[in-house]
Parts: sequence; C-alpha cells; structure tokens
Amino acid sequence: VFQELGTSECYFTNGTEKVRFVERYIYNRQTYAMFDSDVGHYVGFSPFGERTAEYWNSDPEGIEFKRGQVDRYCRHNYEVFGPFSVERR
Repeated sequence: VFQELGTSECYFTNGTEKVRFVERYIYNRQTYAMFDSDVGHYVGFSPFGERTAEYWNSDPEGIEFKRGQVDRYCRHNYEVFGPFSVERR
C-alpha cells in the first residue's frame, strides 16, 4: 500500500501580526518536500524531493502564487476559523 498526502497549515502568532504558511508533501509517512512562507521557496528532504523542489522553484509565477497564500489562504480565513481554534478556551 502506498500513500501520498499533501497538507497545508497556517501558524498565527499574536493574531494576524505574524502568519506563516507551510505546505508539506508526504509519501509513505515521510515528508519529501515542503514550502514554508518564511523561507520563501520549496525545500526537498530526499533525492526525489530535492529534484521536485528544484523544478517547482524554477517557476517564478508558481513561487509568487505560493508566497501569496499567506494572505489569500491564511489571513483571509482567520476570521472564519479564529473563534473555533484561536479563541477557544
């Protein structure tokens, strides 16, 4: 059995003052590539992941799109999910 998974996560520090977008690509429970908005590009963690990250990083429009996910995906949805996750006690 083989398993491929992609996850997207937003990390909020002090509301929306400091926001970090992380997207992970996982194959058989091992992360092979990752995009981190703090780093600003894809990083590979295996030989396959390094080749994949290099290919994805060679597309300037794709990288700009991923960098914009902080605003489009995280900050935009903060008001929707904030009461259920951040403000929960």
